[in-house]
Amino acid sequence: MNFSISGGLIIALGGVGPALAIGFIGARAMEALGRNPEASGKILPAMLLAMAFAEAIAIYSLILAFGK
Repeated sequence: MNFSISGGLIIALGGVGPALAIGFIGARAMEALGRNPEASGKILPAMLLAMAFAEAIAIYSLILAFGK
């Protein structure tokens, strides 16, 4: 078992960034919906796509940490 400090740092830093990004994306999307509820058809798909890309970064860091 060669899971060292570098693997832990990869998971920690690779998880914090996407978590903050997903929080900011969700907050801004809800703010935009509060200001203009009629635009939900344009805002929600873009929000979900941006959240999926942010989550992919966390998955890549998990793969890198286990491959180390």
